[in-house]
Amino acid sequence: MDRAGALRTTRPRTSPGPLRRRAALAAALAMAAVLGAGGLWLYTLLRANLLDNTTGRTELAARKVAAQLDGHAFPGGRLPAPESGVDLVLVRDARGRTVASTGDLGDSPDLGGLRPPAPGARGASGASGEDSRSAVLPPARPGAERRAVVAVEAPGGHEVYAVTVLGDVDDATRAIALGLLAGAPPLIGFAAALAWWVTGHALRPVTAIRTGLAAVTSSELDRRVPDPGGADEIAQLARTVNDTLDRLERSDARQRQFTADASHELRNPLAAVRSRLEVALAQGRPDRASVAAALADTERLQRIAADLLLLARLDGGPAPRTEPVDLALLAAEDLARRPDPRVPVRLDARAPVPAAGEPARLERALANLVDNALRHARTQVVVRAATEPARPGGGAWAVLEVEDDGPGIPAGDRDRVFERFVRLDPDRGRAGGGTGLGLAIVREIARAHGGEARALPSRAGGGVRLVLRVPVGGPAAPARP
Repeated sequence: MDRAGALRTTRPRTSPGPLRRRAALAAALAMAAVLGAGGLWLYTLLRANLLDNTTGRTELAARKVAAQLDGHAFPGGRLPAPESGVDLVLVRDARGRTVASTGDLGDSPDLGGLRPPAPGARGASGASGEDSRSAVLPPARPGAERRAVVAVEAPGGHEVYAVTVLGDVDDATRAIALGLLAGAPPLIGFAAALAWWVTGHALRPVTAIRTGLAAVTSSELDRRVPDPGGADEIAQLARTVNDTLDRLERSDARQRQFTADASHELRNPLAAVRSRLEVALAQGRPDRASVAAALADTERLQRIAADLLLLARLDGGPAPRTEPVDLALLAAEDLARRPDPRVPVRLDARAPVPAAGEPARLERALANLVDNALRHARTQVVVRAATEPARPGGGAWAVLEVEDDGPGIPAGDRDRVFERFVRLDPDRGRAGGGTGLGLAIVREIARAHGGEARALPSRAGGGVRLVLRVPVGGPAAPARP
């Protein structure tokens, strides 16, 4: 199966890609981390707040009793029942005996060795001015609950203790913990599902782009991927893909046109060679004129083949090697190889023109420019070599100009003449015409050296001026269409 057939039979996969799974997993892990850290912080904060409130209520109950000891007697050692959920308040004397309590005096709970601060170690002062200490005691026996105990120093060497069982606090914190644990899985699942849906919705244009690219074949290069619109990354990707497909289609069109033109250009000389040879063979004695004409057509075929080979090397070959070149000297040598041109060729080079490039290729480009000018000039051809001063933001240029006084080139064709197999001669098949590849070779050589080739009006008002510019410092990045 050829490549086009393989592309045609390719179908995009419909199963969810790993990107959606990774996005959903990342969202689930992120939600789990947020819930874990936030839940722990909330649990710790609420637990500390509940414990502080309970300890504050317990201390307030102890302080009330300590304030009532001064000048008040509690018959039978019975204290009034405390308020605000405090479970027990008791008073002990200096010997540690319980002298008053809100419960049974015989009931002496374990206070964990908690004592009020010594008189000389007063720290935090309450509303009544007495110092206090508090502690949370563990369960006294299995099945019991934790207790918050506050010890307050009272007048007469007495000590007041208030005790609150932390059952409500523990129940509330337990309910909070269970609520957080029960609510975490649904939230994690919701985050994963939302990430799965959002990722799938965001990747839907990517799937359409992939499907559109899979449908592009060598016979259907005009297909384009859908553009979702907007200015996001996916829309930019779609436009970049379409721009790439545009360039690919133009390149394929140029290649097909080049193949068609090359076939046309080669067919005519081959047909002429064949007919002349057949005529020569049909005669008893070969005609010298027919053989000479066949030889001329064969030489034309050789020139076309050589030009095609050179263009192929310029298209995909390595960058030209760089060495110092004097364009004025190249121009003088080219003119010296033309002892008897059709019209006079004059060199205008007042000083050496240094450049950096491959001498053989630059020499070929100059020869093509001069050959083109000699075919169209009426009275003379002028070759100029000069250095163009550097412009802001760029370097200096070495410039070769070949100017003729021929019929000139219309403004609309000045760029087209550098395309392959484009000739403005009225008779494409005449023996004196070019192959239509000379100026295309000039432009490719200029681009390979980081320069350019242009066709401009002649300074004298008639004819054309062909300009080749290359950087003085050597080839820059080759400019491609």
